[in-house]
Amino acid sequence: MTLPDLNTLRRILPIALGVALFGLGVFALVHLMHSLDPATVLAQMKSTPPNALLLAVAATAVGYAALVGYDALALQFIAKPLPARIVALGGFLGYAFGNTIGVSIVSGGAIRYRIYSAFGLDAFQVAAVSGYIAAALGTGLTLIGLGALSLHPWVVSQLVPFSPGQVRFGALALLFGALGLILFLSVGRHRLRLWRMDLHLPGPRSLAAQLVITLIDVAAAAFALWILMPAGTPPFASFIAIYAIATMVGILSHVPGGIGVFETVVIGTLPQGIAVSDAAAALVLFRILYYLLPFALGFIIVSVNEARLAGGMMSRIAGRIPASSRPAIEAVHGFAPSIAALVTFGFGAYLLLVSLIPSVRESAMVEGEFVAALLIEGGTLLSAMLGVVLLILSHGLARRIRAAFLLTLAALAGGACAALLNNLDLETATLLLAGALLLLPFARGFPRQAKLTDAVFSPGWFILVLGVVLAALTFFLMYRTTPYSNDLWTEIAHGANTPRALRAGLLASALLLIFAVFNALRPVRRKPVSAQEDGVLEQVSTILNKSGHPHACVALSGDKQFLFSESGASFLMYAVKGGRWVALSDPVGDTAEFTDLCWSFIDLARGASAQPVFYEVSADNLAIYVELGLGLHKIGEEAVVALDTFSLSGSSFKSMRAAHNKRQREGLSMTIALPPHDDAVMRDLQAVSQSWLGGKSGFEKGFSVGRFDPAYLDRFPIALVRRDGRILAFASILAPGDGSRVAIDLMRYLPDEASGMMEFLFLSLIEHYRDAGALELSLGVAPLAGLSSRSVGRMWSRVGRFIYRHGGAFYNFEGLRAFKQKFRPDWRPRYIVVAPGLSPTRAMADVALLIAGGPRGLIGK
Repeated sequence: MTLPDLNTLRRILPIALGVALFGLGVFALVHLMHSLDPATVLAQMKSTPPNALLLAVAATAVGYAALVGYDALALQFIAKPLPARIVALGGFLGYAFGNTIGVSIVSGGAIRYRIYSAFGLDAFQVAAVSGYIAAALGTGLTLIGLGALSLHPWVVSQLVPFSPGQVRFGALALLFGALGLILFLSVGRHRLRLWRMDLHLPGPRSLAAQLVITLIDVAAAAFALWILMPAGTPPFASFIAIYAIATMVGILSHVPGGIGVFETVVIGTLPQGIAVSDAAAALVLFRILYYLLPFALGFIIVSVNEARLAGGMMSRIAGRIPASSRPAIEAVHGFAPSIAALVTFGFGAYLLLVSLIPSVRESAMVEGEFVAALLIEGGTLLSAMLGVVLLILSHGLARRIRAAFLLTLAALAGGACAALLNNLDLETATLLLAGALLLLPFARGFPRQAKLTDAVFSPGWFILVLGVVLAALTFFLMYRTTPYSNDLWTEIAHGANTPRALRAGLLASALLLIFAVFNALRPVRRKPVSAQEDGVLEQVSTILNKSGHPHACVALSGDKQFLFSESGASFLMYAVKGGRWVALSDPVGDTAEFTDLCWSFIDLARGASAQPVFYEVSADNLAIYVELGLGLHKIGEEAVVALDTFSLSGSSFKSMRAAHNKRQREGLSMTIALPPHDDAVMRDLQAVSQSWLGGKSGFEKGFSVGRFDPAYLDRFPIALVRRDGRILAFASILAPGDGSRVAIDLMRYLPDEASGMMEFLFLSLIEHYRDAGALELSLGVAPLAGLSSRSVGRMWSRVGRFIYRHGGAFYNFEGLRAFKQKFRPDWRPRYIVVAPGLSPTRAMADVALLIAGGPRGLIGK
């Protein structure tokens, strides 16, 4: 038995801690509510005074307005201010969806990236915003909680083995210590070395504004709950301490929204005279108003924006989009399918719970009427069945499958009919129909024609379904006083809630079991094709010429596999190494099909028990990878020369211009040979290549770079450097389509002609393609260049910078970038994108083996 490595333990321990805290919270909650009557809780919720509900809604509005202030301060901190309307949209949607989904720094960060990147922020700047928000909220919440505890220490006397005096002393010590450290760092502009990170705080003014925002946020949220609490609840000043402690414990639990954990702490700190049912009713209402209501408002905002983008009658009804806001609205469209999937999952869980929880409404049908009992029976069973169907369809929606969207609309309409059969439940029927109507504008976000059940067994989907099932199983607590009898399964009557719930639960469980078995037995369908299959490279070449993407031409090297879109107009190239499927660069072809291709690639990789990796992707499509839940790590920068503005005139190019002219006088010349190439020329090139390889450690490279293969080189123009008719150096040129974008691929020269050869060849190519009317020339990627040295840098950045500075024995990365910098290029970032939990260094090791052709290619002969 092998023990898990350190990286595995680091990934497992936080999850294990979260599961343990969640389990303890559920255990404590069940213990506190063992005598709870759900009918009493529902009745208490309905009897809540309207003015208390209005005040709670108003407090919620104030709280969310304050939360948006965090975004404004974070953008100011990184010196990237945005228009107020954009900050309001990104901040509100980030919190509205993030607070409900849980792990707000991830889900809220993904939403912010979509919106803020449309206005110039990159992935790391948005990550800095999310990190700032998390740190500000955590710090402010801690300070407020400690301050409230120092004033009201008795509120936690039942939870900790300390006296109120000891709690007050400990809270004050921690409070003043934290305040002193914060002021020292902020006023003195000092940095704090915390484990492996250097942290620094904003200035005093920003820090004061942050504290004010935190006070408003926490006070508003605490008031929204306090106003709903029953009589006997501690005064508001004391209740803030209870709320702050419960929120902190909920965040530490890693449970979405702190569900169960938050409620346990609040109920456990209340005076003993307060009925648990009354407190539970207030907590449920608080969840609805503070979490579900903003989520519903955010869903409506996204739906309206989708209608405005759809065109036709929908856009006329919803109104036109101002030009200044259109980038943000179009950015919102990117995560609309994920929101639709989440809403559908919520409706599925809701229908399951409705079918299992007994009705507490006054009967809408005649008591004892057999037909009425049958209708209620059918409505309950149909609700349970459609609840499971919606859970399954939500996975298809997350993967943007068209059939899942259409079936979701049908299932919601069916659920509304089932609700009417189930005791004329008009509220549920209205809710489901409203959801279906709001989903209609989302139709454009579901273009895929994939199978509904492909890759459905993802860990995230299993965890979500398990949570719903566990929540649904609590219905047994509601019927614990009903003695079990076999007759319960067959009894049909208007008031037979227990038998009806048992049958509904059995049906829902049976559907999930059948679905699981069906998927487990389905054969895996694979669509990738290899480069050796007939017609594949010709199809790839056609797509390349339409796209004009020069670096993607390495797809023709013959060492990759391809995944084509359904239309055949786009492809994604990849290779398999160990347990990783490594896709090279972004998809190529029709940009509208890129998301679908990435989804399909991930599905296929995970179906083969492998981890998907995207290597050397550009910044153009980062939003797709963020939406897929993958992690971004910068691996270098591509040097691209703008040919339409390039000129050797001026003092900055004086020495380079003089050296170039000198080599021309010495007899060097460069010409471009177009394919197909003469056999004699190819033999001369092979001699140069073999001579060049003899002076390098390692074998012929591949995967992300071209290799010397006559069939491969015969597809491209080749730059030839000669002296007295003899070929001294050459470079293959990737120039697909109209040739407006070109790139240098394979470049080799005779070792004894190394001095100044690369500079001469690069300058000659720049001038040639500039005169030919090309717009840009790529000089290739400088690996590991441009990695962040800021305090927010990750371990990968630190490792990469170390290799970049000290890896000369392996490859002169720093010298390569310095050489290319002489041509004043535009440096464009390149990334490796990996699944959560996969180390980028481990993924890069596999990529290095792919490029080198194996371990021998890395260490040489």
